[in-house]
Amino acid sequence: MAADNPEPTLRAAMPAWLPRAMVLALALLGLFELANWAAHQLIGIAIMMTVSFFVSLAMEPAVDGMAGRGVNRGLATAVVFIIVFACAAGFVATLGVLMVETVANVVSELPRLLDELLNWVNRVFHQSFTLDQLRDRLFKDSNVISSWAERAANNVWGLSSTVLGGLARLLTIALFSVYMTADGPKLRRTVCSLLPPAKQGAVLHAWDLAIDKTGGYLYSRALLAVISAVAHGAFLALLGIPNAVALGIWFGVVASFVPTIGTYLAGVLPILVALTIKPLDAVWIILFVVVYQWIQDYVLQPRITAKTVDVNPAIALLSVIVGGALLGAVGALLAIPATATLQAFLGEYVKRYEVSEDPRIERRGGVHKQRKADRAAAQQAAESDE
Repeated sequence: MAADNPEPTLRAAMPAWLPRAMVLALALLGLFELANWAAHQLIGIAIMMTVSFFVSLAMEPAVDGMAGRGVNRGLATAVVFIIVFACAAGFVATLGVLMVETVANVVSELPRLLDELLNWVNRVFHQSFTLDQLRDRLFKDSNVISSWAERAANNVWGLSSTVLGGLARLLTIALFSVYMTADGPKLRRTVCSLLPPAKQGAVLHAWDLAIDKTGGYLYSRALLAVISAVAHGAFLALLGIPNAVALGIWFGVVASFVPTIGTYLAGVLPILVALTIKPLDAVWIILFVVVYQWIQDYVLQPRITAKTVDVNPAIALLSVIVGGALLGAVGALLAIPATATLQAFLGEYVKRYEVSEDPRIERRGGVHKQRKADRAAAQQAAESDE
């Protein structure tokens, strides 16, 4: 007679929830991939909107000043941006003229400079090099020129598309900046309408801090640029360098608005011009650049930025590095005003305590006496406890 107990099941039935879990997991994975793709596609727009926002913050003090005097806000915005665009266009035109003339001078003076360099090498190292040997070596025995020309020809289309794309992004940033500045009150009202009344004051206060610090940064940089342009233009004119005024403007703008390396980057063009005329003047320009940079860092900048943007140099350098790592050149340019805004905002909400006078802070003497007094006080306290 067969056993009453059924045979054991070899395979367990699939749980009812497993198919739904698998479908849900695939759906979540698909949504993640879609969101990841959208984020990569929109990151450029997000960067442009961020830049536009900071540009509007920088322009708003001037627009608010004109609007406070009865000028229509839209007209005030147009006037401010036309002035800014005119200054930028003038700088670009000046830079174009300088680059063309500098390249032309370098090309025309290159044989003479090479001949002087070869004479110096032959005289110092007791050699007998000639320009013909150098030319043959460069054009016949080496494929450097041909390979460079081939790469340049292949990259012409890519360079053109990059320039056109940059112009399109610049126009987009300008349009968004104009709209954000002209509709600043309306934009703030819209943002505050999404927040409870208790939070609106904090948001508006942070917005005011951002406007003050960003506008102050632009003001201080512009003032430093004017001083630098006048000083370097006068010095270059004293040396007899051609286009001294244009070179001074170039130096002032680049040295003031390009963080960290702007001064040394700006000095390249005047030095190249000086090398084509009188190489000794290039040495004087280098010395003047170093001295002026020291004066700007320790005399001019602390006084100008004391009422505008006051950021520790080490923190400013770190913020520029971080901003450049995150957003490239745009992040490096926006790093200092963003850091100043954050520093000012935290400074009002982070509690600080009064620091008592102690020689160990300044490290100017009396440190050992203070240590002995501290040890004696600790020992006396221990004995009193016993």
